[in-house]
Amino acid sequence: MAEFLQELIENEEDTQKDKYLIFSIGKEYYGIDIEYVIEIIGIEPITEVPELPTYIKGVINLRGKIIPVMDVRLKFKKVEKEYDDRTCIIVVEIGSICIGLIIDTVVEVASIQESSISPQPKTSCNRDTANKYIKGIGEVLNGVRLLIDCQKLLEEDEIEELQNKQ
Repeated sequence: MAEFLQELIENEEDTQKDKYLIFSIGKEYYGIDIEYVIEIIGIEPITEVPELPTYIKGVINLRGKIIPVMDVRLKFKKVEKEYDDRTCIIVVEIGSICIGLIIDTVVEVASIQESSISPQPKTSCNRDTANKYIKGIGEVLNGVRLLIDCQKLLEEDEIEELQNKQ
C-alpha cells in the first residue's frame, strides 16, 4: 500500500513538472509554475487595507480564509486598468503565504520543457522592474512567455508585513 501511495505522489509531481499557467497582462504573456497555483477565481470585492503598497489592493475572503491580493499589473509598473469580466485572481501559495494575483486574463496551461527555457538577456539597461521577477523565457509554438519566479514576486519585508496582517 505504501508503494502505491508513493507512486501516486510521484505521478502527481510528474503531471505538474514543466507545466505553467499562462496569463496575460496587456499584450504580454507570463507563466507561473503550476505547482504554486491553488485555484483561479473571478474578480470579487476587495477590502482595502491601509498602509500597504499600492499594488497590494487589499484582502478577500475566500471560503473563510483572508487572502491578500496583488495587482500584478501595478507590481510590474504597468498602467492601471479597470477590472472587467475577464480579470481573474490566481490564488497561489508562495512558501507559507497564500496570495491572490490579479491578472488581465488566463490564457492556458502550457508544457514548457526546461530545455526550451532561456535565461533573460542581460543588458546594461535592465531597469524594468519586472525583470527581477523573471526567471526565464519559455519558447512555445506561438511565441515566447516570460516565466515568473514566484519566490521573488514578494519581497522579504512584504512577506513579513502580509503575515502580520493575516
